[in-house]
Amino acid sequence: MSKKTHEQQLAARKAKRQAERQAEQAKQRRNLAITVTAVVAVVAVLVGVFVVFGTRGDDTPAAGGETPPPTNEQPTGAENKPKSIPTALAAAPKRDKPLPAEVDCSYKKGEAPAKKVNAPEDGKTKASGTTKVSLNTSVGDLQLTLDSALAPCTVKSFLSLTGQKYFDNTTCHRLTVGDGLQVLQCGDPSGSGSGGPGYSFADEVYSTLKYGRGIVAMANAGPATNGSQFFIVYGDASALGPQYTAFGTIDEPSLKILDKVAQAGVKPQNGPTDGAPATPVKINTATSAA
Repeated sequence: MSKKTHEQQLAARKAKRQAERQAEQAKQRRNLAITVTAVVAVVAVLVGVFVVFGTRGDDTPAAGGETPPPTNEQPTGAENKPKSIPTALAAAPKRDKPLPAEVDCSYKKGEAPAKKVNAPEDGKTKASGTTKVSLNTSVGDLQLTLDSALAPCTVKSFLSLTGQKYFDNTTCHRLTVGDGLQVLQCGDPSGSGSGGPGYSFADEVYSTLKYGRGIVAMANAGPATNGSQFFIVYGDASALGPQYTAFGTIDEPSLKILDKVAQAGVKPQNGPTDGAPATPVKINTATSAA
């Protein structure tokens, strides 16, 4: 073999090795690009999930998190139903220090209402007396007693909305059946969990406030964000702190109706124990004795 031929062979082998190294480097770069793309996609999904579940509407109760729109998903088993429901009524809430005979109420204009309605007039309101409200629903009549000694501005707003038929033909969009949080939430004409009356007002809470079976309270999305959404505690509510304005009670026959709704379970939306009631609850009409 001539020297020239040998050199040519050496050059060919060197070129081949270089080509192989370049091919391997290109492959590694492609693999890295795929890995990076996958990581970015996962991060994007996680961010999307956080946005979906981390954003609240005007009246969504912080107690149970966001209420997404209802879906057609059906309960899949016992995890979508309450393990048990307390039968003993909670003591009717009572302020540790009574309010003055009259209090000043103000209602702040906010986002567009889910249903056209006028806000109550600002001004002084009596902090005494009770008012009966009847909710005629698709599952039966629910009888509430509103207590102005507890939350006069809240009662004033609720009665104003009732008189304007705001609650008529609306659905109770959320039911929770987990330990520590067993409530039915209503009061949003949009049914999305983010609708309100287009105004908000201050909390009327106190440090000794507790919740239990039979208590009716306002849902909120933080301090001073009360609007129209409210929840009825049909069972355990030990997970709630005193940041939700309690403004009345519901009677025992009504609670037995809600027990049946709860025992039918939820259509899971924000976890297996939180979603739209499997048995739909529609408020046909709301009327007050005021």
